[in-house]
Amino acid sequence: MTPSESPMELVEERPRLEEQEVTGIRDAARAIVDNVSSVVRGKREVVEYCVVALLAEGHIMLEDFPGVGKTLLAKALARSLDCRFSRIQFTPDLLPGDVTGVSVFNQKTVEFEFRAGPIFANIVLADEINRASPKTQSSLLEAMQERQATVDRVTYPIQTPFVVIATQNPIEYEGTFPLPEAQLDRFMVRLSLGYPELDEELRLLSEQASRDPLLDLSPVIRGDELMLMIDAGRRVRTAPAVHRYVVDLSNATRNNDDLYLGASPRAGLALLRASMALALLRGRDFVVPQDVKDLAAPVLSHRLILAPEAKLRGLTPDAVVAGLLDVVPVPTR
Repeated sequence: MTPSESPMELVEERPRLEEQEVTGIRDAARAIVDNVSSVVRGKREVVEYCVVALLAEGHIMLEDFPGVGKTLLAKALARSLDCRFSRIQFTPDLLPGDVTGVSVFNQKTVEFEFRAGPIFANIVLADEINRASPKTQSSLLEAMQERQATVDRVTYPIQTPFVVIATQNPIEYEGTFPLPEAQLDRFMVRLSLGYPELDEELRLLSEQASRDPLLDLSPVIRGDELMLMIDAGRRVRTAPAVHRYVVDLSNATRNNDDLYLGASPRAGLALLRASMALALLRGRDFVVPQDVKDLAAPVLSHRLILAPEAKLRGLTPDAVVAGLLDVVPVPTR
């Protein structure tokens, strides 16, 4: 353990994770990463951050150009978990009832029966989410935040774990609808795959040209095991200095002249929870500032809105977050 990874003073007493338990969770999480990486070549860091979101029970946004493997990554994650999976193909004519479900009148019982929509699953793939209308996109708001759906004034709980993995193309493409800020704020992380390196692309051609790579994937984690991992993630220890660092980063976005809209308190909470899960993935039962720094851009950048002057200068939210990481003081032991 290096000095930068020494545990700081704790904010509260929590049931400590045993070293054997931390090691087991780390190995299980890495098994998921290895399983997905066998299909999604050369993107291990992106896969790790997806697993971090799973452990923190946060929703994932995969945004990139068509054909780089967004849907493949989402499917590979789902196949690595022995959980209930559903896919929603978002199209301009998709209706809210197609997502949440509808009440149908049963003539035999003379009563209305609720037929659950695809949102009632553990892992939900919202493919090309920005191709649906804002009205349909809004049908996910309640489910993603409160783990429930209300249909005809009746509220139905969604079984945990519940994670939405959404894919979307950049909004510059025709036929897309930008996601509203309230929708984006519900995604814990936004990740991009990018184009593969030449060697990895050559390997992809040789391995996947004649066979679907998903056929060889099998689950490595059961649903009950995933819930135990999620519960362990909530028990990772955090220090007051780490809490202060997260708050200082969030506050810096709200007082930055390059930003029209900064990070919300929900963003800070998501950053802390994701850092706790990343600490587990790295084999620790406590958070260090480096965990927060590594996740700051994936967690915060998609929640920020640039000021018009910053757009004219060619700034990006990622660049603003990187600049803030350089100026916001990092807590020391």
